Amino acid sequence: MKVIKILVLLLFIFGTAGAQQTLSLTDAISKALENNYGIIIAKGNQQIAEIQNNWGTAGRYPYITLSAADNNSYNIVEGNDNVNNRFTGGAVLGWTLFDGFSVRINKTRLDELENLSKNNTALLVEGTIQSVILAYYDVLLQKEKLANVQVVMDLSNDRYDQAQQKKEYGSAVTYDVLQAQNAYLEDRASYLLQEVAYKNSKRNLAYLMAEKENIDYELTEQFEPVLAEYTLADLEAQMMANNKSLQSQFINLRLLENQIAAAKSAYSPSLDFTGGVSGTTTRLKPESADASWSKNATMYGNFTLSWNLFSGGNRKRAVQIAEIDRELADVEMDDIQHDLTNQLANLYEFYQVRKELLVLARENIQAAQLNLQISREKFESGAINSFNFRDVQQIYLNAAQGELQAIYYFIDAQTSLLRLAGVIVQDYE
Repeated sequence: MKVIKILVLLLFIFGTAGAQQTLSLTDAISKALENNYGIIIAKGNQQIAEIQNNWGTAGRYPYITLSAADNNSYNIVEGNDNVNNRFTGGAVLGWTLFDGFSVRINKTRLDELENLSKNNTALLVEGTIQSVILAYYDVLLQKEKLANVQVVMDLSNDRYDQAQQKKEYGSAVTYDVLQAQNAYLEDRASYLLQEVAYKNSKRNLAYLMAEKENIDYELTEQFEPVLAEYTLADLEAQMMANNKSLQSQFINLRLLENQIAAAKSAYSPSLDFTGGVSGTTTRLKPESADASWSKNATMYGNFTLSWNLFSGGNRKRAVQIAEIDRELADVEMDDIQHDLTNQLANLYEFYQVRKELLVLARENIQAAQLNLQISREKFESGAINSFNFRDVQQIYLNAAQGELQAIYYFIDAQTSLLRLAGVIVQDYE
């Protein structure tokens, strides 16, 4: 019987352990990068751009067309009807030998479009990493908040039980019991609402990971900030080198330069070659005679040189518009760089403030914990009334939740700073 009990206990322990899976922040990011819906779509678009980036798409290679036909007719001629069968086949080769370097220009454009697609994917990866980090720590935040509410609710429950016991022994009145009951019910309602917030945060994290199964993950990271010292100059240098939005704008600049080259190539002549072979077999069968056959074949090769000398100024206007677009893109680049520099300075200052607020929040919770401990002893000894003790409970809860919120806000500011600097992937790879 003892052996059976031990086996049952072991099965229960291992069965309970298997019901919950551990999840680190790195694992959560890996799952999101592998399964996130937006990233899958972005990678598909990137794959399309890679397929399109081909010399054949740019127009370097010739095209070959094969054709075959069978034409049949029945001619009604008085006294001598006949059947005519005509079989034709051929092959045509067309090749643009020169078109103002447009092939090379098109290939360069396809290269840049592929780079842009890759950069867009990287931009989405950065956003996903940031979202997963914040969602992961939001789960820890809501869990810690739930624990704080639990502490206050347990205190209110103990107070309610004590008030009921004192009433039974005649040392408390109904008013005291009602006050304790109201406090407990209020804390119970807060607990239930916080429990819903905790469950919702876990669902949000599961959605970012595209996790469809209802898995109750146990998060392994501690809800603690990683304090780091940054310099604004280093962050700005990293931003200019790594920021994906800025890199996308550089690619757009190169695409506009490619557009100018394409507009200028319209001034150049073009040289085309067309060659082929065709053959025809004809069968003629009169009604009153035997069938006769005839065959012929044709081979040809032609060069065509064309040069558009005047097109109503359309080419000139196209070049002018392309050059203006390029100049406007330079202005837009300056605007983006200026805006990003301002954002970085604001985030950096905000990060420093969040760090200071975190220190203040931790000092506040230490004072609130000590105040709660002393007040509980005073309340149990009758030195303070229930209203004073309730106020101290609320002060403690606000301080505890404020510390947790300060930690989360610090992580949020730090993550935003790293993403803007373009190094969030390196920090969490």
